[in-house]
Amino acid sequence: MADSPFLQSIERFMLVRHYSKRTVGSYLYWIKCFIIHQCKRHPETMGAAEVEQFLTFLAVDRKVAIATQSIALNALVFLYNKFLDCPLEGMENFRRSKRRRRLPVVLNRVEVGQLLKCVPDSSRLLVSLLYGSGLRRIELVRLRVKDVDFDHHQLQIWQGKGSTNRLTTLAPELVPDLHSQIKKVEYYLYRDKQNTDYKGVWMPDALARKYPGARKSLSWQYLFPSVRLSLDTETSGYRRHHMDESSVNKIIKRAASKAGIQKQVSSHTLRHSFATHLLESGADIRTVQEQLGHQDVKTTEIYTHVLKRGARGVRSPLSDLNNS
Repeated sequence: MADSPFLQSIERFMLVRHYSKRTVGSYLYWIKCFIIHQCKRHPETMGAAEVEQFLTFLAVDRKVAIATQSIALNALVFLYNKFLDCPLEGMENFRRSKRRRRLPVVLNRVEVGQLLKCVPDSSRLLVSLLYGSGLRRIELVRLRVKDVDFDHHQLQIWQGKGSTNRLTTLAPELVPDLHSQIKKVEYYLYRDKQNTDYKGVWMPDALARKYPGARKSLSWQYLFPSVRLSLDTETSGYRRHHMDESSVNKIIKRAASKAGIQKQVSSHTLRHSFATHLLESGADIRTVQEQLGHQDVKTTEIYTHVLKRGARGVRSPLSDLNNS
């Protein structure tokens, strides 16, 4: 929740216009940082010059990555152009971040196998989907029962990063576990319906109006639901949300430690490994781009750089000495 009347008004403005909670939180964070950096002056008393100074500060003093500076810029453009209705003009005189994204950490196939063996049985499907389908962590926890296409062995990903939709592969080996997971969801739903205060699963407003009965249908339930019901302040009723995404990384880090993997392993490491292993197996870059949901193929090309590291791309001169 925003902690000042001004930030609270921005939050309400965004929620009414159906911005995602993640975007709301990100924008509020950078708007607050901007205000604090400018000695808590009200944004209405400032403009493009102060915004440029703040963006330069992020690049020069905080040395943030290009993507981070871009998010901060988007937040402040929203603040002035949309909320305050005072469009920023110019915006040409700030220092651009030059810190490039590092090459991703990738597990080899043996390490992935070791990791999965160390994941508790109750969580193995979660981790297997991250690697087997190249999902982002938030995409995983937001999966609904209806998003699993057993006939074509694929997953439907709705409103992924950049509000894009896509299809990604589903390993046939996971089908039995998915059926078992759906049975668990069905049991949760059966119990929830006994509660007179249960309002059904959360759905986007437009879909909720179009399909009023869908909130309590099995197909719309989250595939990985929270173990507890949550109070919905808008309806004063209860809903079952998806599991907390932060718990996914905890599961993976514990398993990596148990497996003795020395690399920094997170949920995104498995997505990186999915992409790299697809390319190693001969998949073309465009196919991998579609599977990952990248809007620009240049984003996907970073995995070709991973493949070219070390012996994959450069022959060591030591090898020539040993052969002479």
